[in-house]
Amino acid sequence: MDQKKTIGLVFIDAFADWEFGLLSGSAVEWFGARVVALAPAAGPLRSIGGLHLVPDRGLDPLDNTDLDAVAVIGANTWPSEDAPDIAPLLHSVLSRGGIVGGICGGTLALARAGVFEGRRHTSNGAGWIQSQIGDYAGSSLYQDVPHAVRDAHIVSAAGSAPGTFATEFLEAFLPEQAGQIAEMRSFIAREYQAV
Repeated sequence: MDQKKTIGLVFIDAFADWEFGLLSGSAVEWFGARVVALAPAAGPLRSIGGLHLVPDRGLDPLDNTDLDAVAVIGANTWPSEDAPDIAPLLHSVLSRGGIVGGICGGTLALARAGVFEGRRHTSNGAGWIQSQIGDYAGSSLYQDVPHAVRDAHIVSAAGSAPGTFATEFLEAFLPEQAGQIAEMRSFIAREYQAV
């Protein structure tokens, strides 16, 4: 890869520790991509597990024109009415042909931005998105499945599916690496095979 493709991970306070590590680590270590942490404010954020994260940059689309993809990481604070509006960033990445993903509470940001309209998607169970934010564009295409769902440039997953979120996101992000991502999927799945 001559120029590293870049993924922006969007974090807000009380983010979920388990939802991004496989995606960020494998994107960099196995596929040579670059990952940057994005957040609405410059100060450190605290994870659900109590870890601190200092973001690399903010959420302004003009500061993120280098992004080839964005993954919105779940947080206990996404259901809040005070959650940041990241629609401009998501639409900016999509307008350039980039990939947009959301896991767990991060799917609420995608629903609020209207990116599920006309797209199959999933989250934390049937009716969960509506229970948090009310009706949204594309709600009829919700898939009640335990794994990530990819529809064109949109990837979504429940908080219980960080493995398939990582592999579906990477497959959309790096289609030329489909064979290696299939190996990664098999590698991850070994943990769940009967002993």
